[in-house]
Amino acid sequence: MTAEAKPASLQLTERQEARRRRILHASARLASRGGFDAVQMREVAENSGVALGTLYRYFPSKVHLLVATMQDQLQHMHEALRKRPPTEEEPTTRVAQTLMRAFRALQREPHLADAMVRALTFADRSVSPEVDTVSRLTTAIILDAMGLDGPPTPEQLSAVRVIEHTWHSALITWLSGRASIAQVKIDIETVCRLIDLTARDGAREGADGAREGR
Repeated sequence: MTAEAKPASLQLTERQEARRRRILHASARLASRGGFDAVQMREVAENSGVALGTLYRYFPSKVHLLVATMQDQLQHMHEALRKRPPTEEEPTTRVAQTLMRAFRALQREPHLADAMVRALTFADRSVSPEVDTVSRLTTAIILDAMGLDGPPTPEQLSAVRVIEHTWHSALITWLSGRASIAQVKIDIETVCRLIDLTARDGAREGADGAREGR
């Protein structure tokens, strides 16, 4: 079963949605050129063709805007992964392959990746809905790659959260120059083995339950 993640925004008209997309595209372009500091609200407004007051109605701060930009980037990644899903047979390998594809997509735009990750780090409670949507999208990407036949178990969801935390941490350490791509790959492959552990635990519990029912 696939977890669907919906944007943490109110229903918008077609015109409002088009305006929002222009704002997000402008944010991504500026961040790609110069990172977090290059995203100035006045420049975003000018580049997207909206009034500054209108921009603030959509996004109260630069942090809100950049977290929403990450949400938008993850949605595009999710769509691309659904069109070309991982081909490996084992769920563990599929998830690792998927996360490395997502990582390499961010690697191609290091300034943008750094800006979005910094925004997530700076986010306070006022940005919780946007941060939650980013988390739900990441969860959806991982669950899709796992290819479950039914709803995830609590143990599987716990493993997914740990995998998410590791992927996010690996992204931070790479952006700060404290980890190589090879190290990131090893960390992601290692944490994805939790999927095998939850599968074995589930099989063991099922076998125990069958014996008790005899």
